[in-house]
Amino acid sequence: MRKVPHVAVLIETSRAYGRGLLEGVAEYVRAHGPWSIYFRPHGLGEPPPAWLKTWQGHGILARIDDERMARAVRATGLPVIDLRGRLPNLGLPRVGVDNAAVTRLAVQHLRQRGLLHFAFCGLRRGEHVHMDQRCDDFERLVRAAGHSCDVFRPRTATWEREQEQLVAWLRGLPRPVGIMTCNDDRGQQLLDACRRGGIAVPDEAAVIGVDNDALLCNLATPPLTSIDVAPQRVGFEAAALLDRLMVGDKPPLGGIVLDLCRVVTRQSTDVLAIDDPELVKAVRFVRARACDGINVEDVLAEVCLSRSVLERRFKQVLGRTPKAEILAVQIERARQLLTETDLPLEAVAQRSGFHSEKYFGDVFYRKMGVRAGAYRRRARLRD
Repeated sequence: MRKVPHVAVLIETSRAYGRGLLEGVAEYVRAHGPWSIYFRPHGLGEPPPAWLKTWQGHGILARIDDERMARAVRATGLPVIDLRGRLPNLGLPRVGVDNAAVTRLAVQHLRQRGLLHFAFCGLRRGEHVHMDQRCDDFERLVRAAGHSCDVFRPRTATWEREQEQLVAWLRGLPRPVGIMTCNDDRGQQLLDACRRGGIAVPDEAAVIGVDNDALLCNLATPPLTSIDVAPQRVGFEAAALLDRLMVGDKPPLGGIVLDLCRVVTRQSTDVLAIDDPELVKAVRFVRARACDGINVEDVLAEVCLSRSVLERRFKQVLGRTPKAEILAVQIERARQLLTETDLPLEAVAQRSGFHSEKYFGDVFYRKMGVRAGAYRRRARLRD
């Protein structure tokens, strides 16, 4: 029997993302442990624990927020996994979220609402490298689609002054506008600024955040749509990587980034900003009936448009064809059923609008890059 590893877990309990990471670590230890865990509840940004200087352990999982923590964990000489990614050039393996995938989802979600104007609400440049990356990726994707993108970065750290700046910025944006915020904290703050500035959400401003912190998202008015970045899976994979490093494996170059994100839609983006009544009717029909197994002919029967006109308008406004929109709704429903139910794959296929389990399996694999059963097993770590 191998010696039980002693692992320090320096992950905050004050935020939903940190607690999700801890759940993933716990899941790994239940399956592959035991580990002796050194852990104390704390907040993000707190100083390194005093006991770390003399601790005789085997490995560390840490959310490294500043140089103090970076120096402290490196000084141990132990294998360390960084789950924060805030400081560049640490020389430590990182496990985290694929931010490019996050921004792609946000842009796709907002474009599917028929929006033509876009903006990003972030932090001060240089405050957090991954928040800057989300901003840069969002702006690049929006401009590549032929649209302009406004960016907000605060000039002060006080809440009230920032709210004044946000209100002024929001009032200057073209409307309706789709806004991505760098995280849910910013999303909740932005929705408060919309309320102060008399800007209707989602009709004038549709807002999407990141992290799917249920408390923050439902505290906001209206409730905030957000991207679930699967922190449980990140924690699980970080623990697995540390386990390998503690027995002498070499860390992967560049660390590990995971793309298991999904949009959790709430009221803040519940809008169709399309000045085309027939197209609105078609889109609403697709989103309501796609899982009944409809096809494009069924959509045409609902509207006074020819097939060529319908396809052209879908492409112009939503960026994809009616057939692709039907399929996207079906795949999203299948992802939900795989994550939230124990239905057999045949039933998932039927309830998602596919005529056979085999066809569903082939389409799901082609779109998601993973088989439906494997997707279910991986996604369950979110629960």
